[in-house]
Amino acid sequence: MESANDNQVGGDLLMGADAIARFLGITRRQTYRLVYDGIVPSFKLGGTVAARKSSLAKWMAEIEVAA
Repeated sequence: MESANDNQVGGDLLMGADAIARFLGITRRQTYRLVYDGIVPSFKLGGTVAARKSSLAKWMAEIEVAA
């Protein structure tokens, strides 16, 4: 049986460059560049790039404040 916390974690996960790109409003190619340059918070799950929406939102907020 899944708890409410399990659903929250699954809903926060973006799997693949396409999903991350859609969330950030950029292209897939731009996503790969940001990931492989270590600019955006991301990680690998079985060889697939992944990121959490919450981590990306926090990262964007920090960039906005610094600008």
